[in-house]
Amino acid sequence: MSDFDKIGSHLPDPFRLWWREKVLSTSDEVRLLAEDGMEEGLVFVAEEQVSGRGRRGAEWFSPPGESLAFSVLLRPAEPKAFWYRLSLVAGLAVAETLEKFVPLVEIKWPNDVLIGGKKIAGILVEAGKDFVVVGIGINVNTEKFPEGLAATSLCIEAGRPIAREEVLLGVVNRLAVHSARLDEGFKDVIEGIRERCYLTGNQVSLTCADQRRKGVVKGLGSGGELLLECEGGTEKIHQADEVRIIRE
Repeated sequence: MSDFDKIGSHLPDPFRLWWREKVLSTSDEVRLLAEDGMEEGLVFVAEEQVSGRGRRGAEWFSPPGESLAFSVLLRPAEPKAFWYRLSLVAGLAVAETLEKFVPLVEIKWPNDVLIGGKKIAGILVEAGKDFVVVGIGINVNTEKFPEGLAATSLCIEAGRPIAREEVLLGVVNRLAVHSARLDEGFKDVIEGIRERCYLTGNQVSLTCADQRRKGVVKGLGSGGELLLECEGGTEKIHQADEVRIIRE
């Protein structure tokens, strides 16, 4: 029995909890189940991930018993053209939950959540034929990070340990609300994301379609796209890798 079992009955329909002591990757586990016909709403939590990863295959630092690592299976009714919004939707769900414990949580487009410029959570959205796996990692009670890693945790920021199951329940509750608003209703979701957008007003460098782009972020468009002011005008960026703020 785990600490997470106590929240299982409190999850909103159709969400339900599976917990495992140790897996290679929660997202890989959920993908296999989805391909085998698993219904949406599965929340797969692992105490330890041997091969947890972030975007571009980067390893996710997730000490057992300290961090929160889980993946959620969704089968959106909206067209696939809207599925990219789930990274921001999940980021908002995480930010709103963390703000119950600490102030000033920011979303770094497209998939990170920060406090004071330091990463506290990461999101990896992977789509299948008719499903989406939303992988989320949150630094909850970690007190020490590898040297050079610009990261923080809820425990560090709040000054006290936080129950991981409480954080998980909060994120799933908010994700249940926002993931149902990828099309109509997204205009309300995007306002919450804009309020927390870490990149707005900053000069950034990013990789888009294997090309480097530089410019000033003017904000987010109505669909969640990054509005990047470049020499040739304002570009709408829907997906990008390695988004970095350029410090003068």
